[in-house]
Amino acid sequence: MKVYVFPGQGAQFSGMGKELYDNHLKAKERFHQANEILGFEISKIMFEGTEDELKQTKVTQPAIFLHSTILAEVLGEQFQPDAAAGHSLGEFSALVATGCLNFEDGLKLVSARALAMQKACEITPSTMAAILGLEDHVVEEICTTVQGVVVPANYNCPGQLVISGTVPAVEEACAKLTEAGAKRALVLQVGGAFHSPLMEPAREVLALAIENTKFHTPRCAIYQNVNAQAVTDPTEIKLNLLAQLTAPVKWTQTMLTMNEIGITEVVEVGPGKVLQGLFKKINRDVVTSSASIG
Repeated sequence: MKVYVFPGQGAQFSGMGKELYDNHLKAKERFHQANEILGFEISKIMFEGTEDELKQTKVTQPAIFLHSTILAEVLGEQFQPDAAAGHSLGEFSALVATGCLNFEDGLKLVSARALAMQKACEITPSTMAAILGLEDHVVEEICTTVQGVVVPANYNCPGQLVISGTVPAVEEACAKLTEAGAKRALVLQVGGAFHSPLMEPAREVLALAIENTKFHTPRCAIYQNVNAQAVTDPTEIKLNLLAQLTAPVKWTQTMLTMNEIGITEVVEVGPGKVLQGLFKKINRDVVTSSASIG
């Protein structure tokens, strides 16, 4: 079973997509189309931007989406997934790559989501923290003892869970989790509390955008973040995509589910190699690689 996976926020780097732009006409056309749709030269920021420019949510999310979806399109017949999945933002990339969404609609959705999330971040000072070396249930239990909003947000792999919430609550949780034996409790440099109830103000904007977008049956099953299950029904995909905004990313559970049904190969489509490393923590026998144009 060959699975294609698509990375989320944090995988960006200056120069991303430049090789595609320089060597493939279709890619060049897509980047120009993206600049028109977004109303600014995202390609220039991707190719030449500083780290600070690239980590703005309104830039980061479309940039990673573009790198992933354009690469998948250029792969052409080489892109042969038995299943697909994306981490957070990467779920949108997976949906475009498998034909559930067209490129233009996917980019508009990602842009609307990014802008709405950025506005939500500005309402309440909030953050995220990576907790390493504790079992998930311990992190979950300790979060419930903290005053204020702090919840599990990204189940990345066994022993690595990201929490999300208001700044004071996350700081208190980090202190308690360190006392409980966490190897590290590292506050992340992010714009806000993604995948938490604090993203609720963005829901209405995203719900309207999703409702006004045409979804198709994907060419293969998509393992979605909110339930870690294979989904092909467009209506169910839409509901899960909206729920993902305030619900945790169940990536650990997704990988375990895939492992149970016999995954043999993982191809990461887009910037970075983070997802390949996470799969190796589940099953060292899985063959992992980055998608490349041969």
